[in-house]
Amino acid sequence: MATTCVKRAFKYRFYPTDAQAAELSRTFGCVRKVYNLALAARTDAWARQERVNYNATSAMLTAWKKTGDLAFLNDVSSVPLQQCLRHLQTAFSNFFAKRAKYPRFKSKKKSRKSAEYTTSGFRFRAGELTLAKMAQPLDIVWSRPLPEGASPSTVTVSQDAAGRWFVSLLCEDPAVKPLAATDSAVGIDVGLDHLLTLSTGEKIANPRHERKDRARLAKAQQNLSRTAKGDGSNRAKARRKVARIHARIADRRRDHLHKLTTRLVRENQTLVIEDLTVRNMVKNRSLARAISDAAWSDLRSMLEYKAAWYGREVIAVDRFFPSSKLCSHCGTLQGMMPLNVRTWTCECGTTHDRDVNAAHNLLAAGLAVTVCGAGVRPQRSSPGGQSATKQKTPRRKP
Repeated sequence: MATTCVKRAFKYRFYPTDAQAAELSRTFGCVRKVYNLALAARTDAWARQERVNYNATSAMLTAWKKTGDLAFLNDVSSVPLQQCLRHLQTAFSNFFAKRAKYPRFKSKKKSRKSAEYTTSGFRFRAGELTLAKMAQPLDIVWSRPLPEGASPSTVTVSQDAAGRWFVSLLCEDPAVKPLAATDSAVGIDVGLDHLLTLSTGEKIANPRHERKDRARLAKAQQNLSRTAKGDGSNRAKARRKVARIHARIADRRRDHLHKLTTRLVRENQTLVIEDLTVRNMVKNRSLARAISDAAWSDLRSMLEYKAAWYGREVIAVDRFFPSSKLCSHCGTLQGMMPLNVRTWTCECGTTHDRDVNAAHNLLAAGLAVTVCGAGVRPQRSSPGGQSATKQKTPRRKP
């Protein structure tokens, strides 16, 4: 059976010259302006019950460039401007398919600064990347090599809130191939005391990256709150210092999750997780910070796309499945079990570690899906993900 090459984005940091930084900043502003103009035009047309698609907004862009107020759009490459219109079309497609909310306008201060170039907007030769409207190649720090003979299909340039510049090259990676099939399967229970508890009994510690820098972050945010609101340089410096601490936390968290998920996918053929609604769980004000720091949603996303790359299977068991209260030995369902109860003894005499027992039950429920397709009900569209049937806890008679 023929296999298609996986496209991967290779992200690198680079250091632009003053001229390149100015050109990219202008491009970011023009991309934001065109996106907002097109969104406003499509919103007005929607109110008039008219249909406006990508081709219509592309024609609008041509007309906007000929007006006096928007003539500055001609000063930057047209490729990122066309790409932002395609992104808007994708946003509307997701909205009409009920996969996302209605598109929102881009903010100068809060929205991500980025611009996407297709092959007509850049030149990649001899390991040097030169963007349109630029005379010199970007000074990229090649922290890891690109696949041999790789030819990027798109290049995305971005700047984060900490002021760091990044370039992402989308390339086909022939090294990503399905791994040899194994018989191993693992149930994965996520938590806060331990980030993961596996059905093998292994417990993976929660690094709590945010807690390690909490004091530094609080002091930086306090200094930011003391500066005068506005566009002053002191406030900008204080805001950038806060952003650098957040970036440090996010980088360490992402690095740890990548290493962890890669190991799990390589070692196991089937991975069973719980379909948690993290968006609702963070509404708990007592646990919101800890849940956000654990990044369970990112963990699941990484497991799913890496499993799709390497020919593994990820199964999501329904969130209402009583994995913690069900005895994995005899199947007896317990009553209410507060979160502070970490070990409990079943009527059959078996003493359970709460998290290990939950991982065992998740594995059993996931294997039932693979063997007999036990009431599979999808919870969300995810590559390779399945969700086992909803199982309500029966009410106990008084």
